[in-house]
Amino acid sequence: MIAAPTPTTPPLTDPSARTRIIAIANQKGGVGKTTTAINLATALAAAQKKALLIDLDPQGNASTGLGISRQARGVGSYEVLIGQKPIAAATVTTSIPHLSIVPASVDLTGAEIELVGAVHREYRLHDALVPKPLDYDYVLIDCPPSLGLLTLNALVAAQAVLVPLQCEFYALEGLSNLIRTIERVKRHLNPALEIQGVVLTMFDKRNKLSDLVASDVRDHFGPKVYETVIPRNVRISEAPSHGQPVLIYDFRCPGAQAYVHLASEVLKRERTRLDAA
Repeated sequence: MIAAPTPTTPPLTDPSARTRIIAIANQKGGVGKTTTAINLATALAAAQKKALLIDLDPQGNASTGLGISRQARGVGSYEVLIGQKPIAAATVTTSIPHLSIVPASVDLTGAEIELVGAVHREYRLHDALVPKPLDYDYVLIDCPPSLGLLTLNALVAAQAVLVPLQCEFYALEGLSNLIRTIERVKRHLNPALEIQGVVLTMFDKRNKLSDLVASDVRDHFGPKVYETVIPRNVRISEAPSHGQPVLIYDFRCPGAQAYVHLASEVLKRERTRLDAA
């Protein structure tokens, strides 16, 4: 249930603003959401775009996947949400040039409960990002696999949503809940919010079902679906255990190359959006 808007700092609606904030969301787990967040951020950084990844998932997989140890997560997204620390104090540089992260700690698990009675609870992340111009080209927010207050904070703070969608039978059914939530947020809390795109993940070319799902999604969402498809690839699965994005772990593998192409599509769409603005 989304509450009526509360008076607070207005949403980031300026289409020409330097920093583009994109939430990477899907309420279904295991769809490649965090993998997409890590590798898209890495690919954007490789394209000389200054990027910040905010880990808003209590599991902290994005932090692990970028080599941030548990001991190095003393201050993170939890402290930002409860207003204890500003974004800058929670930001950690990674081994990848141009890429930083706001890590997630185990404390984030209780954040949804603590925020239930908080003032402006849906705007906590938004208000942390607004006060000063951000020194980043892109801020990506890795959302938890649910549609609770953490994801709601991400949607209110973001200007756009990127949806990773697994090529399986129930994909469209689960996506409909997310689309309804995005529409409600747009209507009541963040009128600037839009769907930046849908990316098909875990595509298995040996499986006819993958082709059927991909066709259905493209029929339903049309040009919102990226041309790039992320394949099932063992190197993508191996990379997090080494604390590396797949682009660093094995740049030549099909999975890494797919994320390079995805980043190229994202940048192309952003250029088109700015030209239109």
